[in-house]
Amino acid sequence: MRITRVEVLISVGDFPASLDWKRVDRDIREGIEMVHWPPGSGSFTIHPESGKGRGKGNGVKPIKEGMMATLQQRGWHLEEPLDIATVKRPGELDAVLETSFGPFAVEWETGNISSSHRALNKMALGLLKGKLIGGTLVVPSRSLYKYLTDRVGNFAELEPYIDLWKSIPCKNGLLQIIVIEHNAISTDVPRIEKGTDGRALA
Repeated sequence: MRITRVEVLISVGDFPASLDWKRVDRDIREGIEMVHWPPGSGSFTIHPESGKGRGKGNGVKPIKEGMMATLQQRGWHLEEPLDIATVKRPGELDAVLETSFGPFAVEWETGNISSSHRALNKMALGLLKGKLIGGTLVVPSRSLYKYLTDRVGNFAELEPYIDLWKSIPCKNGLLQIIVIEHNAISTDVPRIEKGTDGRALA
């Protein structure tokens, strides 16, 4: 898997220049690069079948699980609850690393575009409330999106709202979107089935 774009929404204060951030950034980037398909191939090749239509396209959740397994091996906590002092908690975060500045969160999108908005809003609220020092949302590019489960969240549909997230008040922290894409396309590789054990992808 490769990164095609990094959209920084917030980057202020001491954290973005710290060794803690360098470690976080390295873990995320190397974790993405280590997501392979087929397993053990050393690259990520997608079967080019459109996700439109029932049972068509490639599964999304297994790709996320491959990344999460890598982060967990590096000391990240998975499915971590975020207490932002609201009446209703906004759910768990996919992965969290404790830094000397506070927790940093990663959300890997496997739902629809509404889910992407919720994930970014959850991390932005964590920054606003001082419960997080930062967050990263990982989403597929438009090129990868068309081969995945139909209507999965993607960067193209988030882009019109970027100015909104950039305007969130924050004195110290970092919030970003990472866009990912396959390394190659081939009908010689199998589709990624829904529910496949993603730990085999890393």
